[in-house]
Amino acid sequence: MPTHYDLLIRHGTCVLPWGIEATDVGVRNGRIAAIGVPADATADETIDANGLHVLPGLIDPHVHLRDPGDKTVESIPTGTRAAVLGGLAAVFDMPNTTPSIVDAEKLAWKQDYVEQVAWCDMGLYVGGTKTNISELASLELGKGVCGIKIFAGSSTGDLMVEDDEHLERVMRSGRRRIAYHSEDEYRLQDRKHRFKSGDPYSCHMEWRDEETAFLGTRRLMALARLTGRQAHILHVSTAQELDYLKDFRDLATCEVLVNHLTQVAPDCYDRLQGFGVMNPPIRGPRHMAAAWTAINDGTVDTVGSDHAPHPRAKKLLPWPDCPAGLTGVQTIVPVMLNHVNAGRLSLTRMVDLMCAGPARVYGVVGKGRLAAGYDADFTLVDMKRRRKIEESWIVSPCGWTPFAGMDITGWPVTTIVRGQAVMREDEVLGTPRGQLVRFLG
Repeated sequence: MPTHYDLLIRHGTCVLPWGIEATDVGVRNGRIAAIGVPADATADETIDANGLHVLPGLIDPHVHLRDPGDKTVESIPTGTRAAVLGGLAAVFDMPNTTPSIVDAEKLAWKQDYVEQVAWCDMGLYVGGTKTNISELASLELGKGVCGIKIFAGSSTGDLMVEDDEHLERVMRSGRRRIAYHSEDEYRLQDRKHRFKSGDPYSCHMEWRDEETAFLGTRRLMALARLTGRQAHILHVSTAQELDYLKDFRDLATCEVLVNHLTQVAPDCYDRLQGFGVMNPPIRGPRHMAAAWTAINDGTVDTVGSDHAPHPRAKKLLPWPDCPAGLTGVQTIVPVMLNHVNAGRLSLTRMVDLMCAGPARVYGVVGKGRLAAGYDADFTLVDMKRRRKIEESWIVSPCGWTPFAGMDITGWPVTTIVRGQAVMREDEVLGTPRGQLVRFLG
């Protein structure tokens, strides 16, 4: 009797952990049941992936879906809809919402909400503060929690942990890897008086200069070495940091953003003005070149979008009154596929950075590899499709993207989450069925 599956993906070119092969994939009960299936196998549903590459479901480990917050800017329903349209099967959402996710009550609300409204699977960060340090060891083990997020600089209110005393206390509370926004708050405040409203947008990278980022990372690595606590340095933006972090591979992993691989100063500020303002800033060509070197020599562990939408009207304000943060969850996969086609990295390296990398850094269970027994998450891409990114395609309520007008070669055509197609050819399918990602405790 022929083997039967819930889903068969036939005739695709699969990006497997051990290489790229033309093979078929069988899915049963939401998990990958077989790589390579008999020709006479049957299924409830068969997808013909002829001419397509079948990737494990891609992950964006750094998004701000602003929920709870202003739903006219972004929310979990709209942000995860954008994610699946852009080819993502999972996202990890940051805690600096209104109110912030910093205690068990707010975390419980978000855990329940996600599994009602999300289109893709989600991991959740919990924010570390000066007042919840004693609770972090418990909070980091919550369902769906990918880790603790610390803003060592550049945040507001109770999510700032900028001094060494409290940072060390955070590191001594719990055991899982901590994700850091690494800029030195003292240097930021000391330099702030040099600038005024209406200065050129390019002043953003002068105020938040290379030393601000590098000093923050040096301080964090000294404390990580002292305490032995594993660290993940988010959105590394300078050549100095990337070189320095190579000496901390026993303690530290790091992320680079798609923006720092794609946009370069001062062009981004001249062209995009407030829509090019983000933290840490987009920097000059030397730093972009260093980021690409670090991508290809293995220094970088993950690539994220740092999707952080703001209302269009506020991004039109003069600098520094315009808020920092750019949209990106819907565009990260097309932009990275375009980089693959341009020869800047291989498709297998992209998959490593957006699947196995996040899984390794955060301890994901059952995702990150196209292999038997793993969740049946897939991103099917057409590496030859040419398309322009247009704001009419963007579903985040803010309605803009810093990549508008960019010509792309390589495009996601289908997103599958745990064996169910949730996007096909720009159409979101069915109803929200996202679940919380599982993590090692």
